[in-house]
Amino acid sequence: MQRLGYIGLGRMGKSMARNLLRAGYDLTVHNRSRESAQELAAEGAKIAETPSEVAQACDVLFTNLPDSADVEQVTLGPGGVIEGCRTGMITVDHSTIRPETARRIAQELARRGVVALDAPVSGGDIGARERTLSIMVGGPKEALEAVRPILGAVGKTIIHVGESGAGQVAKACNQIMVGAQMVAMGELMLLAQMSGVDPRKVIEAIRDGAARCWTLDVKPQRLFAGERAPGFRSRLMHKDLAIALDAGRSCGAPLPATATVAQLFQAMLPMGMGEQDNSAVIGVLEALAGTRLIERAGDPELVS
Repeated sequence: MQRLGYIGLGRMGKSMARNLLRAGYDLTVHNRSRESAQELAAEGAKIAETPSEVAQACDVLFTNLPDSADVEQVTLGPGGVIEGCRTGMITVDHSTIRPETARRIAQELARRGVVALDAPVSGGDIGARERTLSIMVGGPKEALEAVRPILGAVGKTIIHVGESGAGQVAKACNQIMVGAQMVAMGELMLLAQMSGVDPRKVIEAIRDGAARCWTLDVKPQRLFAGERAPGFRSRLMHKDLAIALDAGRSCGAPLPATATVAQLFQAMLPMGMGEQDNSAVIGVLEALAGTRLIERAGDPELVS
């Protein structure tokens, strides 16, 4: 079994690292806060004090961090992965970052004989726990095939999209669709309620037809139950949509609908909703409508 390293043990990263442990891999971890690292250490992982120490201890190294600057710092900065890496290593970045950042990191690591894959994921915290993530990969196909058995311990669908940065382009496209679905769901639920129709019945009526999607299968029940905790944090959704818009500007792709969706997620931040689930974007629509989605299951009263 190859020796693995994992840097970034947030909501997604900790579950993914745990699944690697459960698959029997030798795992060394590092995290900015030690609590998650110590939790995994109790399950058999080793703890490294710096990213460079993780690199020294492994053959394949995974990163899962919040943003482009974080990945660049951890990988290329002082005490970073690049200081501990060696020829023949493979790095796999599960973060969602700018495609050009992924390409730049891959170029810098290649100078040290290290192959970098950008491999963002989709499927949320549920997918991370249940090993059903979709993984979209950019970088050399041969490197992906070398690590595919490892990725099979954390994900279900593993697709080689193209060269370095292509995985991040795919993730930007994914987030365009996810963000639009969250907003559309919020709009249709409020439209139904404010029209005097039970939005629960509307969801039940439409989710197996042309409107069928993962969002309608998973999110309405949580909103009706008053559950707006993440899931996937809205501030990260806002960050991802900014990446998509930036990518669109870079290649000249028009993204007018995405720009509107991004504004709604941006509005969540000063409203104190950035740490809520991305489905909680309905809160911005509620503020515009002057009403709130009824949360008590089976409530006979519909108000607007």
